[in-house]
Amino acid sequence: MIQVCLVKDGQLLTGGEELLQEEGRKWIDVLHPTEEVLGRLAAHFGLHKLAVEDCLHLDQRPKLEEYPNHQFIVLQGFTVTGKDVCDLTLHEHHFFLAKDWLISVHELPFAGHDTVVRRVKEDPQGTLIRGTDFVLYMLADTLVDAQFPILDAFSDELEDLEVAIFEKPEKSHLQRIFAMKRMLVTFRRVLSPQRDVVGLLSRRGIPNVNEKTTLYFRDVYDHLVRLYEQIDAGRDIIGNVIDGYLSMVANKTNDISKQLTIFATIFLPLSCIVGFFGQNFDRLYTTGAWYVMWASILALPVGMVFWFKHKEWL
Repeated sequence: MIQVCLVKDGQLLTGGEELLQEEGRKWIDVLHPTEEVLGRLAAHFGLHKLAVEDCLHLDQRPKLEEYPNHQFIVLQGFTVTGKDVCDLTLHEHHFFLAKDWLISVHELPFAGHDTVVRRVKEDPQGTLIRGTDFVLYMLADTLVDAQFPILDAFSDELEDLEVAIFEKPEKSHLQRIFAMKRMLVTFRRVLSPQRDVVGLLSRRGIPNVNEKTTLYFRDVYDHLVRLYEQIDAGRDIIGNVIDGYLSMVANKTNDISKQLTIFATIFLPLSCIVGFFGQNFDRLYTTGAWYVMWASILALPVGMVFWFKHKEWL
C-alpha cells in the first residue's frame, strides 16, 4: 500500500520524517515548494538538480524528461477565478515518478489533488496498490477533466455573443471577442504540448509506467484530443463571429448612407424650385406662379417618398 505524505510550506501535514525512511511506496504532495524542502527531497530520493530547479520556476512548458532513477513530468491546467470565463488561473504541476515513489509539486491548491487524496485514503486497496504510476494517472486525469467545464462555459457565452451581435452589434462585443480569442490561444499553447506528453505516457516501454497503466493514460490522451478539437471549433466560430460583426457594422453603415442619400435626393429638387422662384422678378409673384411653387414644394417630397416605398428603397 502507498503511504501519503502532504507537505505545505515546508511542513509535514501528514506523517513525518520517519515516513520518508520507511519501506514501501510513497506519494509525497508538496504545496508551496521551497528551496529547502525540495533540497531535502532531492538528497533523499536522488532528484536531479535541473528538475528541482524547474520546480522553483513556474514558467515551464508541459514536458517529459527521463533521468537515471526517475521521470520528471510537467503538466498544466486552468481554473476560472471569477464569473468571467476569460479570467483564467494557470496551474503548473511538476511530478517526479519512480517505481516506488511519486512526488507532486504545485504552487497553487487544486481541487483535483484533494479529490485524489480523499480517494486514496478511502480506497487504498483499489487505487494506490496499483502503483505510483496509477496515482500519476489520477492526478493527470483530474487536471485534464477540469478543462471541460471551462470550454463548455466558453462555448455557451460565445453562442450568446453571436446572437447579440446579429441583433444589435456594439463596440463592447468586439472587445469581448478578442478577449475570448486570446483565451483560446492560451488554452491551445498549453494543451498542444501537453497532448504530446500524455501521448508518450500512453505508449509502452516508458520506464516506471506499467503497461496496464498506459491504457488509462490513453484515455487521458483521448480527452486532450477532444479538448483540442473544441479549441479548434471555437477558433472557427470566433472567426465567423468576427466576420458577422464586421458585416453587421458594414450593413448598418450602408443603411445610414442610404437614408442620407434619400434625404439628399428629396431636398435636391426642393432646392432647385426655391432657387428658381427666388429670382428677383416681380411678375413671378403677380401671377399664379406663387401657388405653383408651394404646390410643388408640398407635393414633390410626398410623391418621392411614396415612389421610394414602391421601389422598396425605404
